[in-house]
Amino acid sequence: MPPHAPPLSGRIALILIVVLLLVAAVIVVAGIVPRVRARTTLKDQTDALAAPTVIAISPKPGTTGQELILPANIYAYSDAPLYARTDGYLSKWYFDIGAHVRQGQLLAIISSPEVDKQLLQARADLNTAEANAGLAKTNAGRYQGLLTQNAVSKQDTDTFTSQAQSTSSAVKSAQANVQRLEELQAFEKIYAPFSGVITARGVDVGQLINSGAGTLMFRISSINVLRVYVNVPQIYSQTTVPGTTATLTFSEFPGQTFTGKVVRSARAIDPSSRTLLIEIDVQNQNGKLMPGAYAEVHMNVHETVVPMIIPVSALIFRSHGLQVGTVVKGSDGDQAKLVQVTLGQDDGSTVQVIDGLTADSRVIENPPDSLIDGEPVRVVQPAKQSSGSSPE
Repeated sequence: MPPHAPPLSGRIALILIVVLLLVAAVIVVAGIVPRVRARTTLKDQTDALAAPTVIAISPKPGTTGQELILPANIYAYSDAPLYARTDGYLSKWYFDIGAHVRQGQLLAIISSPEVDKQLLQARADLNTAEANAGLAKTNAGRYQGLLTQNAVSKQDTDTFTSQAQSTSSAVKSAQANVQRLEELQAFEKIYAPFSGVITARGVDVGQLINSGAGTLMFRISSINVLRVYVNVPQIYSQTTVPGTTATLTFSEFPGQTFTGKVVRSARAIDPSSRTLLIEIDVQNQNGKLMPGAYAEVHMNVHETVVPMIIPVSALIFRSHGLQVGTVVKGSDGDQAKLVQVTLGQDDGSTVQVIDGLTADSRVIENPPDSLIDGEPVRVVQPAKQSSGSSPE
């Protein structure tokens, strides 16, 4: 039989176990460390690639004194639709659309035989009432004289006196009815309430006319002076005060300008559009301008703050308001910051920012739709920095 191997001592066994553990630890570390390093590298690369690449530009300061151009609507200084106040048939009309009429000039005649007959009846009733009142007054005077001689009773005297008073009231009632029907008869003739131009005619000879707002007979407009209504942005509401001179241009009159003045404002900002409604009066004695036309109003305004000019492409339209993306320095480098802005003029390619930006701001041009506040960004320099110019 082979000889038995000498048993291992406890110290040697412990050393072997420690060696095995060290070898295992080395193997584990050698496998884990590269993986951890690879994951860290992958994370850094992923984060770097996830950060959007943006172009940062500097806004260009505008000027405080500039020309404000706004759309405007033209209205007649006075405009009135004319309706009948009595029923009947149209007998005659004298002016058609485009005709110039003077105040008080006869425009049309309505034939209303019912009103005419009612007026004749009312006048006859008035004559009867006046006759009855005269007789009652005579009888009352006679009985009051006989009463002093004790020839009649006081009761009979009071009866005739009361009849005189009641018949006098009946006369007043009949007079009022006659006046009412005379006024209705006067409404058979339609007169111009002011001097102007007939802009609409809604009736013709023989047409049934109903009193009230049922049948539009004519519309007349006074155009010697025109009202121009303009909605001014809130930021300019303190500079467009009454007395401010304005110039109007029309597409149908190229190269021509018309001058007017601000005469009044609504003195209230419209909460839906954040604009102030102002009225500009323009002289139109030659009738060259027409109500209902579209115009552009030019006004020189002086702003209290210097606007910043940026491209329209830098604007971000989201549910919580108009914003602009900017680049700021963060703890981990450049990051995006979304700021609320207030706009001034917009010429289609550039826009004025009245509030929210400074000359030191770094504005993101063409920001990605996914841009969020505080997100890291990688800034690259454009081949040629975009520049804005103040809107004309």
